[in-house]
Amino acid sequence: MKYFIGNWKMFGVPKSINILKKINDFYKKDVNRNKYKVIITPPYTLIENYSKYFKNKKIFVGSQNCYQKDQFSSNTAAVSSYMLKKVGAKFTLIGHSDNRSEGDTDKMLKDKVKFALKNNLKVVFCIGENHKEKKNGSTLNVLKKQLINVLNKKLDSKDIVIAYEPIWSIGTGKIPTSQELKKTIVHIKKELHKIFKKNVPAVLYGGSVDGNSVKSFKDLKEIDGFLIGGASKSSKKFIDIIKNYYR
Repeated sequence: MKYFIGNWKMFGVPKSINILKKINDFYKKDVNRNKYKVIITPPYTLIENYSKYFKNKKIFVGSQNCYQKDQFSSNTAAVSSYMLKKVGAKFTLIGHSDNRSEGDTDKMLKDKVKFALKNNLKVVFCIGENHKEKKNGSTLNVLKKQLINVLNKKLDSKDIVIAYEPIWSIGTGKIPTSQELKKTIVHIKKELHKIFKKNVPAVLYGGSVDGNSVKSFKDLKEIDGFLIGGASKSSKKFIDIIKNYYR
């Protein structure tokens, strides 16, 4: 099963649901629909509204983050995975480079993952190296650390998906070569195998994914799907990614 996950970031108002409706209409008619799942992560403000609408449909609604405490606390503006589950979220992104750069530490990420799984949210755990780390050849080491510092064998790997997003690629139009990407994804899966032994989580790619770049990933069987940023804010662009992947 492949994943096409749209991360809206700071975008969307209630009427933006029309984007999802068009994607859902496409999905219903798509001959390849049994091969993939569509998940959209809008801002917190839209999760309940969208989740209700898509409750019995094929699009899953998730969250872009969650707080590192369970249930309720006195932290202003914090939203816990318990609260997200109660408004209908099914997935949550954790560890996105935006949030890491804003202060998310491994300890915080560990707690986020733990509480998200406890509250029956599936976790999309984001990892990735920056330009400097890529340049000095430490990509594989950086990714290994990001995995082992947060994940452990006690977690239910069936509810975890990994999204590899090289930070230097996000929004830049630059993407790794097929050879680089294959090597990196194989490395990530090896490290996950060491942690979980069996039931290795799916590994997605994210970073400047659009209708054109997705064609170059078609032959990489190691990739289990995509985390899509800017292109997910347009139903046409998002649908083009799926169409071109299966074309």
